[in-house]
Amino acid sequence: MQRYEVDLWTHIAKFLDGKSLVMLAATSRWFKRIFLEESIWKFACLRDLEVPDPKNVRFKWINLYASAFGGSHSFMFRQLEKHIGDFSFLSIFTHLVKLRRILNVFLFYFGGKSDWMRVGAFFFDSPFALLTEKLMRPLILPQEENTEKMLESCGSCVVKNLRTGIWIADLQLVRCPVCDLETCDGEQEICFSFHELRDKKFPLTNLGTMQMLDARHIELFLNDGYQDGSWEYEMIGSHDIRKHQDGASGAIFDLRHLDDNSSSDVFDLKSWVGKPKDWQPRVMVTPHAVAINTNLQENEGLNVKFQAMTAGVGGEVVSIRISQQLL
Repeated sequence: MQRYEVDLWTHIAKFLDGKSLVMLAATSRWFKRIFLEESIWKFACLRDLEVPDPKNVRFKWINLYASAFGGSHSFMFRQLEKHIGDFSFLSIFTHLVKLRRILNVFLFYFGGKSDWMRVGAFFFDSPFALLTEKLMRPLILPQEENTEKMLESCGSCVVKNLRTGIWIADLQLVRCPVCDLETCDGEQEICFSFHELRDKKFPLTNLGTMQMLDARHIELFLNDGYQDGSWEYEMIGSHDIRKHQDGASGAIFDLRHLDDNSSSDVFDLKSWVGKPKDWQPRVMVTPHAVAINTNLQENEGLNVKFQAMTAGVGGEVVSIRISQQLL
């Protein structure tokens, strides 16, 4: 085939999604060589995530695309029994050498079943993140050195030494960590799914269920330390709000872009938070921030937890969790 045909198909590739690219690559050696080019998968990944180029990445772009769009989330690899929902899943998307394995990943993405909600992708330019449970202006930056005091005083804390680049956020529903699924009497926990929430069959007011904003660096699932379990989540801080709360909220901001106009959209609650008696979870993602909110019925308050995972001892922060559970 002539050179101009290669250029033509490279151009066509810019209009195809990941599934189409892999299926075409499986048809012949010539297409395989064309459609497994790094530049094509980099373009597709940045286009579909709607994020800027991070310049340097540690893994191939086809692996990053599969990790981002393969239908995976953190509870598929650890503590699946605590996640609410019924899943069909594959093992982690690593070392995708053979084309058949790559194809299986993408077929799973378009044929799998899950009950979690993808919030979207955002970008960290700086290694500093502001975590908050409050979505109100003015947002008070915590000044205390102790994280627990930060959370108690203003419901926010600053996390340092984040791995910059592309981050992906999910909204999870997680079982109470102390609930015994076989003996639960129904008062501690009532299991429900996002499908039921979408149909408004159940509000998010069930004891024993945690709502979690789960954010991770795009490379997390591909790292050996995550796969072998040596990277663990550590508690940043936890506190109780012992009064009625209208909603369960959480947000993560790149501190460098906190005053950007796009980040201010998070605080325009009328534009994205559900109306009263609308119990469906709502999400907001901007170029450098992500937020969630679920309206609550009458309650006695919330327990709020902030967790982070580092890339080994003293390593960069590669994942953040903000969770709320009814008291």
